[in-house]
Amino acid sequence: MNKYSDFDEYLRQNEPYKRERAEAWEIAIGLQAVDGLTPSKYLVETARRHIEGDISIDEVKELIESYYRTKTDRNTPEENTEEADRVSANITKLLNEKTFSFSPRGYAAVHKRIFEGVFKFAGKFRDCNITKKEWVLRGDTVLYVGFDEIKAALEHDFGKEKEFSYRGLSLPEIISHIARFVSGIWQIHAFREGNTRATAVFAIKYLRSMGFQVGNELFRDHSWYFRNALVRANYRNVRKGIEPNPDFLELFFRNLLAGERNELKNRYMLVETPAEWAEHPTSTRQVPDKFNLPDESIGQLVRLVGNRQLSVREMLSEMKLKNRENFLDNYLNPAIAGGWIALFYPESPRHPRQKYLLTMKGLSFYRQTSDTRAL
Repeated sequence: MNKYSDFDEYLRQNEPYKRERAEAWEIAIGLQAVDGLTPSKYLVETARRHIEGDISIDEVKELIESYYRTKTDRNTPEENTEEADRVSANITKLLNEKTFSFSPRGYAAVHKRIFEGVFKFAGKFRDCNITKKEWVLRGDTVLYVGFDEIKAALEHDFGKEKEFSYRGLSLPEIISHIARFVSGIWQIHAFREGNTRATAVFAIKYLRSMGFQVGNELFRDHSWYFRNALVRANYRNVRKGIEPNPDFLELFFRNLLAGERNELKNRYMLVETPAEWAEHPTSTRQVPDKFNLPDESIGQLVRLVGNRQLSVREMLSEMKLKNRENFLDNYLNPAIAGGWIALFYPESPRHPRQKYLLTMKGLSFYRQTSDTRAL
């Protein structure tokens, strides 16, 4: 159950400003789980006043400042909530603003805005090398960019992204590219602390600038998964046979941007998994093995769709079939029921421009069979 259900009533309302504010608060508060932080009850109550329109976001920040300045009893259960409260308010203000700068400087500005009043080094690139023990890596660390290479690395990644054209790409291809870009700037780990929260907020702003509707649910409920997926996308240990695996991160973005309902479980990402979890492998080459292989008709359809989005008419034409009902009964409907193919407009099955694309499950099978054929 979502512990931030205090805001659910606003998400169901028809008043756009209340819904937008509630979504921003849920993202902001949910992201604190990345570092094991939980906001205070006072913050939640104050957030509700902001959503209602009784106070501005700047007044929220002033109230939080006053709350912690006058707080004297440091032995209360809420003694570790200050960072979560301040950062949540800062993120909410940032998400509600209709401004964005796509550049390394803009990325640093996001970090500064988020951690203003929390870290003295807010918005400043780190001046030392760091390592971080990761649960999902059983205590090992991702290798981050050296501090003296941060600016050059960011300029390279942002420069390549600015030059990249999304024109003509299918939605799975777009999602795969976005996941790689976000993973890349996170691996640079430009700041001493707060990299995941800064990357998440920057990614949300970037996606919105490209016209994507980014909801609150994924970052609210799965922020720790998001971080672990970034870790797995950037971890290599050749001695143990572990290669960087972007599939978990793509699952997250496919749920976020394509409306899929892929299962997001942190334990599936854990390296050197216990025997009882063996059906959920962690290396890119093994991912398709966690699924039962499709029968030949479904496999044929999955290979046909590949990285594209196709209508029923287009699939019938390419498969040289004429009987629509037979196609639906023996190919498309079983593929959808088995989780191999999804509707582009899932909320409107009879949409006049309805098309179909592979789920992450289908895409993983398609990639594996493509790799096998290339050998």
